[in-house]
Amino acid sequence: MPTLFARQALAQDGWAEDVLVEIDAQGRIGAVQRNARPQGERVDILLPAPANLHSHAFQRAMAGLTERRGPDPHDSFWTWRQLMFRFLDRLTPEDVQAIAAFVQMQMLEAGFACNTEFHYLHHQPGGAEYERLEEMSARIAAAADESGIGLTLLPVLYQQGGCDGRELGPGQARFGNEPERFARLVEGARAALAPLPADTRLGLAPHSLRAVSPEGLAAVLALAGEGGGPIHMHLAEQLAEVDEVQAAHGARPAEWLMANAPIDRRWCLIHCTQMTQAETSALAATGAVAGLCPITEASLGDGIFDAVHWREAGGQFGVGSDSNIRISLTEELRMLEYSQRLRERSRAVLATQERSTGRVLFEEAARGGAQAAARESGAIAPGMWADLLALDGNAIDLTGKRSDTVLDAWVFAGGECMVSDVWSAGRHMVRAGRHVAREPITRRYRETLHRLANAL
Repeated sequence: MPTLFARQALAQDGWAEDVLVEIDAQGRIGAVQRNARPQGERVDILLPAPANLHSHAFQRAMAGLTERRGPDPHDSFWTWRQLMFRFLDRLTPEDVQAIAAFVQMQMLEAGFACNTEFHYLHHQPGGAEYERLEEMSARIAAAADESGIGLTLLPVLYQQGGCDGRELGPGQARFGNEPERFARLVEGARAALAPLPADTRLGLAPHSLRAVSPEGLAAVLALAGEGGGPIHMHLAEQLAEVDEVQAAHGARPAEWLMANAPIDRRWCLIHCTQMTQAETSALAATGAVAGLCPITEASLGDGIFDAVHWREAGGQFGVGSDSNIRISLTEELRMLEYSQRLRERSRAVLATQERSTGRVLFEEAARGGAQAAARESGAIAPGMWADLLALDGNAIDLTGKRSDTVLDAWVFAGGECMVSDVWSAGRHMVRAGRHVAREPITRRYRETLHRLANAL
């Protein structure tokens, strides 16, 4: 068995020193031994590597293209969305694979071991099917094969342009499906994932209450069945969305969804930035994960998730890079805590008496991300997938740091430059801070950017 020896490790039951971790032939953790003698590959600080629970990979190539103000003096998510629609009409399947592989590479180098891809770019410009209905899903799978990241793929049902059932606009045509065609697409996606490693997962994603009818949501739930994969959905992201859902359904989004769907631990609700305190507590009690994307939520002006009341109600959360304009595990966690400090006008808001801020943020994101990705990971413990990340103990801000202070220094003073190694289900994909296939993946991505720049 491959073995790792760490001077410090954050095990399932807390910090330990001189830890030996054995990885079995399937890529799972076989044994964890404390106070061990050094052997095998040696690292300084070993942590469980979280899952990135929300990503739209293709949006990575839009980085830097949406920071000019449009004609509306109140530029918002809705004006950004129009720019996104125009951009995606240029994307070919080859582009999407090149972009997704680069995104997944950056996720691994940032410390994520899994990409949970909320995948809604299904068809050709104008909405015509590809020869293979699942062509774009297969491209995401092919990218994961290149990058070596763990993949939870979430094909998205997107039916309508709004709660009134209006037809999809030109920019949305590539997303659209009705339930029957969506079911065929999901089966095609399942086949596309079959050659990937055993840690690969398939889930489902009704896009939002704006884009999916009540009947469409029921069809997704029937397709998911009982005990199937994860179910993800955008919820209560924007004030205009809340108003539209309330006008159409007579209830706010979170209120309506809890009354009309069996929300439980299989669910991950994305953003949830526009909820009342009562909705926050009630949704936390369902066991669903709050899928938080603080960098993107700040970029789009969504608002601030109420993490304080969510945690007080026992809610689980994880983080995702969403638009992928900046892929950084530490910045997502730092932005989450700092937004709470601004909201509450206090410090160390999410810390407890037993755990520091950095440790709460990191451990909860690791656990919540694993739950949202339906992935047996999130802790260094026997039987878990060997999703592991190592920090470089020689990083200047980690000098002399022990236990929780390591995480505080990494989250609040460091970044991906401190990540030395990452394993995804035992696959050693990042060594000395660099992805093992960085050069070819980056070269194809750069070529794609040049082509898109000329097209735009």
